[in-house]
Amino acid sequence: QELLVDSGGGLVQPGGSLRLSCVGSGVTLDYHAVGWFRQAPGREREGVSCISSSESSASYEDSVKGRFTISRDKEKNAVYLEMNDLQPEDTGVYSCAAIITTVPHMCVLNPSMYDFRSQGTQVTVSS
Repeated sequence: QELLVDSGGGLVQPGGSLRLSCVGSGVTLDYHAVGWFRQAPGREREGVSCISSSESSASYEDSVKGRFTISRDKEKNAVYLEMNDLQPEDTGVYSCAAIITTVPHMCVLNPSMYDFRSQGTQVTVSS
């Protein structure tokens, strides 16, 4: 069974940092584009960042550009989201998702384009 296991959420003060991890279980992510998504209370899930299978391309939602960095470690079968200068509006449930792709240099932020998703980890930014 293909699974993604996420971790790293928590409670942090404004201006703080967190690092989210997404690890593939029962699936090798080498040929998958992987995205991070968040869902705030009362809002739809939105794409935060994604990375192509070749690692040559990454995309970010406008509000996180310059603060979040996505990366992947193929040896560990993992994708990470480094989040700096967190703000209250970043609060939400963050999940990762993957899609096998034949276009190694692209990824998209549309959550409906992904095949399988992790359970989600809560990120709360509050003083």
